[in-house]
Amino acid sequence: MRPRHLSRRVLLAGGAAALTACSASGPPQPSAKAPDSPETVLLKGLIAEKERTIALYSSLIAGGAQKLVPFRDRHQAHVNELRKYVTVASSPPPATASATASATPKPSLSGLRDLERKAAALRVRQLAGVSPGVAQLIASIGACEAAHAVALPRSL
Repeated sequence: MRPRHLSRRVLLAGGAAALTACSASGPPQPSAKAPDSPETVLLKGLIAEKERTIALYSSLIAGGAQKLVPFRDRHQAHVNELRKYVTVASSPPPATASATASATPKPSLSGLRDLERKAAALRVRQLAGVSPGVAQLIASIGACEAAHAVALPRSL
């Protein structure tokens, strides 16, 4: 028996049908990413705020203010804890100390003290509507910031 050859017309029609079927049943389009919950938005904002504060402390430390290292390190510990509640992939990359320092005026002790005082006062208003664990963390951060406002040295 002789093998049967397909005509060009049959091959083209079959190819067109296959392409149509493939395009209609291709991989599903990625769905739009669900918006972050209000708690996640709050946590991401806190992380960004803490990173700016760390950059301010780092700027003074780089200028020789070694007394401020423990204060900066406590803020870094806060960021580490906050990140446990937020997925890393969706967080923006942390700002570098040099980029932040160039965008803001040179920090001072009185400026840091004022920043800490305002941050501590803000934490109370951030407690509404968050889960108990996050509320406890935010309250602890606020208490630490209030202590920083009082404990920061008057001079370096």
